[in-house]
This record gives sequence, C-alpha cells and structure tokens, in this order.
Amino acid sequence: MPTYIGISSSAFRHPLDSQAEQALRNVPGFDLVARKFVEFVYERPRFVYLMGNSIEVGPRQYASVYQIFRECLRDLDIHLEPTLFVSQAPLVNAYALGQERPCVVLNTGLLDLLSEVELRSVLAHELGHLKCGHTTLTQMGLWVSMALSGLAEMTFGLSSLISTGLLLAFYEWSRKAELSADRAALLVMDDLRSVLQTMMKLSGGSSKYAHEINVDEFIRQSDRYQSLDQDGLNQAYKFMLYNNVSDGIFLTHPFTVERVRHLQEWSVSSAFRQIRQGNYPRAGAEGSVEVPVDPAHNPEAEELRRQIEALQQEIDRLKKK
Repeated sequence: MPTYIGISSSAFRHPLDSQAEQALRNVPGFDLVARKFVEFVYERPRFVYLMGNSIEVGPRQYASVYQIFRECLRDLDIHLEPTLFVSQAPLVNAYALGQERPCVVLNTGLLDLLSEVELRSVLAHELGHLKCGHTTLTQMGLWVSMALSGLAEMTFGLSSLISTGLLLAFYEWSRKAELSADRAALLVMDDLRSVLQTMMKLSGGSSKYAHEINVDEFIRQSDRYQSLDQDGLNQAYKFMLYNNVSDGIFLTHPFTVERVRHLQEWSVSSAFRQIRQGNYPRAGAEGSVEVPVDPAHNPEAEELRRQIEALQQEIDRLKKK
C-alpha cells in the first residue's frame, strides 16, 4: 500500500466539500451555534461513553483490526493516534469523532459483514474525516439532530438559533464531506474496485449471499441512477429525499451510487495521478471549525448551563426506571 508522507488534506479534499463548508459558515447564526456547541457539548461526554461501553482496540484487543488501523494511520500520515473502539451494534456503521480526543468507532455489525480488505477501506475513510478536520462539524450535526428529536423541548437554547437555512447548509456540507473521505479511502487502497466493493456491501451486502453480488452491476446501477436527472421532476424528488424539511429529516450521506460516480471520476483525474506520484501539498493537520469560546460571564451562558444540567438530570432519571 502507498504511504503519503506529510500529505495535507487539501491534496484530496473534494472542492464541493470546501465550497459547502464555506456556504455553511456564511449562514447567519452559524458562529453562535458553533460557539455554544464547542463550549458546552463538544466531544468529552461521547468519549467517556465510548470508554465505558465499548471495547478499546489495541495490540491485545482485536489485534488484527488494530494492525490494519495502524497501517492506515501510517499511509495517511496521521500522528497522535486516535483511539479505536468497537461497539456492540447490529447496524453496519462506522464513524469518527473528536479533535482533542479523536476516535474512530466500528460497530460489530460492520466487522461481521466486511473482509479485512474492505475493513481497511472503511478505516481509511473514517481517518480521512479526521485528516480533513470534519469531526467538529459532524458532532455539531449530532447535537442538531438531538435538538430535532424527542428532546426538542430541551435543546440547550439551540432551538431558537436553528433556521431552515442553517439546517440545509449543514447537511449539504455533511454529504459533501463524505466525498473527501472516499478519496482518502482510494488513496490508501490504491484500488478503485476494492473501494467500490466496500461501498456496495455497505449499501446492501449480505454475508450469506455475498457471492451473488457484483461490483460491475453496481456501477451500472450508478449509471442508471444518473440518467434519472434527465427528468426535472426526479431532480426535485432527489432534493426532497435528501431534505425532508417538513418532518425535520435530513440525510447525512449522499446516496451511495452518487459517491461511486464521484470516486470514479477522481480515480482517472490528473490530480489523483499526481498524488500517487508523490506530488501533493504537504502541511500539518487542518481543522474544519475553529470557534473561539468567550469565557466572560453572561446570562445567556448561565441559562444554557442550567438547561444542560436539567437535561442530564432527566436522562439520569430515565435510566433508573
């Protein structure tokens, strides 16, 4: 596998990712929401939860998975090793969180479905999110989602700050960020077919019937999906499927067949070729969101703290039932 010493995320970050993030930053209210998030929620509670309820991967826990993880870190030149966790969950999923305490989480459902080659692709994808500094915005998205769920009446003062424009901009960025992480997976794997195989299995793979699915057919399905755009009504349907504003449901990932097309295009680009030849920007790790926290006392902050404490008490009460 190739190793990209000193590579900057700007070498592979998808331009739609960068453009969507800038559009998000420009939405009125974003700075205030981000500042509150960084100050009061951020990553520590999630890290504590994972440490208490998942298996921390290392040389003596899931040793083979840890070895693949270490190789991906080397290939993307990521230092300060993130913590890797395995969580007991049937949903085939993985995610990356944190900046000060970065971590990658694999569900057991994912480990049971994928081969080691496919697992490497997933780990490289999640590390691509960390390399690009996506994780603060990702965690903000989880917070926003909670604000729109059954706990909407206790949203840390967020409900009055969230506008439809901010929601649309956030989830549009979230979907575009996946395209950058897919590129990180391709860089590590150096084999388009294996990355697409992994995407296909994540879309609808089965351990029992794995021998009956075909990557070439999945690529042809992607081509057929793109042809739907010739009908303007289908384009409107796609937007509504991504952004169900009336029900407060927004998709965080692009449809997998769209990701297939984007990655195919990049795999034959001169930019990808240059990176593989060692011609790429070199820099330190870049962060996606940097929002300074004002430590000064203010009534709004105090009210927010009270709401957080009340929410925690309610969660504790429900746990005891």
